[in-house]
Amino acid sequence: MSPASNNHGIRQFDIGLLLNQSKGSGQVIIECSIDTPKGVKVADVAWASDEFMNLHGDKTPYTVAPEICVEVISPSNSKPQMQEKVRLYLNQGAKEVWLCSQKGKISYYSSTGKLEKSAEVEAQSVKSTIRKRI
Repeated sequence: MSPASNNHGIRQFDIGLLLNQSKGSGQVIIECSIDTPKGVKVADVAWASDEFMNLHGDKTPYTVAPEICVEVISPSNSKPQMQEKVRLYLNQGAKEVWLCSQKGKISYYSSTGKLEKSAEVEAQSVKSTIRKRI
């Protein structure tokens, strides 16, 4: 597996910063491991509420997904791979899964399917934080 690009790391930081600022409490986790029926998957960024952290602490891997799980899409990722990760995180309890493109465009998913915008974070905050570096 080739190393993550600098763009990947920049996107992870931007999303983590956005979640930290917009949620007000809880914990941002970079490289969050989650046990799924298809093995351990690692979300690039996750946000866990204070309640989640009180219940699960820093257990590795989590058996339940934090409320928000984010994948920054790499050029080597296929669409089916990303769709599977969305499904796995949602099935493990995530409220939302975000997919972030290389250019910073985010798609949002919940158990009801693709969302127009996040129900967890104000859309304008996402656009201004993620796109300011483009």
